[in-house]
Amino acid sequence: MRATMILAAICGSLVAGGVAGVNGSERMTSDDAPAKPRVFNVLDYGAKGDDKTDNTAAFSACLEAVVEAGGGRMVLPDGVYRGNIVIPAVSTPIPSWITLEIVGESEPTPVFGTIGSPSFHNSGTIVKSLSETGPAVISATASRPTNSLYGSFSAVYVVLRNLDVRTYDNPGIGGIDLECALQCRIENVIVSTGVYNVQASQPTHGTKGLVTPACNNAALTILRNVVVTGYHTGIVVNEHTDGDSIVVASCINGLEFVQAHHASHFGRLGTYRNTHHVTVSGRHGFSIEQMNTEMPGLGQTNAGNAWQTLVCDVNDPQNLGVGDIHYWVVLGGKGAVDQFVKNGGASIRARRIGSVSPPTASMDIERTDTALPDNPDAGDGK
Repeated sequence: MRATMILAAICGSLVAGGVAGVNGSERMTSDDAPAKPRVFNVLDYGAKGDDKTDNTAAFSACLEAVVEAGGGRMVLPDGVYRGNIVIPAVSTPIPSWITLEIVGESEPTPVFGTIGSPSFHNSGTIVKSLSETGPAVISATASRPTNSLYGSFSAVYVVLRNLDVRTYDNPGIGGIDLECALQCRIENVIVSTGVYNVQASQPTHGTKGLVTPACNNAALTILRNVVVTGYHTGIVVNEHTDGDSIVVASCINGLEFVQAHHASHFGRLGTYRNTHHVTVSGRHGFSIEQMNTEMPGLGQTNAGNAWQTLVCDVNDPQNLGVGDIHYWVVLGGKGAVDQFVKNGGASIRARRIGSVSPPTASMDIERTDTALPDNPDAGDGK
């Protein structure tokens, strides 16, 4: 009798207070009004991960539902999805901006290195665009000035996780462009041109693998386990950027620090086969705790990828950067060397891990070539 009464009380409470269905899709509020779901599967909006269908419209329909719900998560099950993900502008939010997540089913496998020619796989959650012009594979739309939160920034905190983002060799579009978003967190994401970075052609279109939220918008960028290969600029670094376990490989500019009022920070940064590992094009304060570098050694370039030969580790000809870099340099086929090249960078202190004092800053390119003992097995790829 007591058990029956308890069960009846529980059932009555559920009816009055609401029921949480699977994935929250049938939740009820206290006044019996259905709550909006917060998890949205792209397949429910017509997307197909068959490496054939253009899913741009399906992505947009799903994202519109996420925004209408006041934020939430767009889920992409494993598959190869063609098309562009365009995050719609969110203006004058009440009471504040929203969180919009785009999440793949599986964590991607990083593919990068310094020699060799492995092929790419098609497993995991891959978003691919073969467009020759237009927005990046994933982009955030600017808000209209008349009703934006402020400036033209969209009132979204964008979270990207477990995605393999691809274009094509020497692409005419970028990988991820979140310049107009307020904030972002990018984790377990690979951005590539669809070929192993050692075989990447020289980028000629000025494209960017990843653009972070722009300066002057209370930006916050968190990057974790991110790999970018094959673009003219790997990552455009705006203010308030905090990155760790980052790789930029086979780009003209690995990282590009642009104008910023607030400083940026990187923990472990891997820079491989870039023409310039770090470029500074605007006043920016930054620190890199451990910059692990490998440049091609003897016989590790050919006519197709000679552009990946290092010109300088730091390219700051106008002396706009204010920073600290701890580096460790490897020459392919030889091993660790104390050879760090700066073009300008008068206010950037660069010192080899374990050294006491940095080399003297100069407007001219600096070279120190004291090599450690040869190691023929070093620099044989990742």
